Amino acid sequence: MDISYQLYSARDAGPWDATLRKLAGLGYTQVEGFGGVYGDPAGFRALMDEAGLAMPSGHFFPVGQFEDALETTLATARTLGMQRIFCPAPEDALRNAPQDVAAWTDLAARLEAAGHKVRDAGFAFGWHNHHWEFMGEGMEILLQEAPSLDWEMDVAWVVRGGADPLDWIARYGDRITTAHVKDIAPEGDCADEDGWADVGQGVLPWTEYMTALRKAGVDLFVAEHDKPSDAVRFATRSIAAIREY
Repeated sequence: MDISYQLYSARDAGPWDATLRKLAGLGYTQVEGFGGVYGDPAGFRALMDEAGLAMPSGHFFPVGQFEDALETTLATARTLGMQRIFCPAPEDALRNAPQDVAAWTDLAARLEAAGHKVRDAGFAFGWHNHHWEFMGEGMEILLQEAPSLDWEMDVAWVVRGGADPLDWIARYGDRITTAHVKDIAPEGDCADEDGWADVGQGVLPWTEYMTALRKAGVDLFVAEHDKPSDAVRFATRSIAAIREY
């Protein structure tokens, strides 16, 4: 299985050329982009090519990147070789009021409209969740009111939002194309890492989740840690664990 790595996890790990070489040496074949690597798309593509890595997916935030800045977003995605583009989070208004049904409905309409343009340009388009979507009706609204929207399920954030990933996979598995593989530390552990853990070192039943995700047709798995104290440790442990699932 080809395993991808969300580069946000290595944002503090040092120069990108060295990071990409290290990831390739550990066995990663793909990476997922975020805003911090889009300043010079051609230059970053050259670094990936040198390391032998591909970038099949990327995050662009906020949703305005698919409205006012659409052409720049698409040009960046083309240069980096993406096939799937995801909006990774709501804007601050919804983060501060996650139960605002009208605001989620408006966001769904914006995503649905943007998605048609992104797909017309040759890319898949979807949403990446955090926990806010499960603190009210947000995720349900996005999936119902934006019927063409794909879903990159961040399983650990589903759990942190108080929801059951297996229930959501059972109900909406046909919308999930990509999954973030991250783990949650035992309660009280890894406080300096916001309670996240390297994959396989936490409490989530990843064998069960991977079985359900594969059965649903997910074919891109992305390792991520939102705040690793040691990005190399995270990358090393996580790819070893994912290979066993």
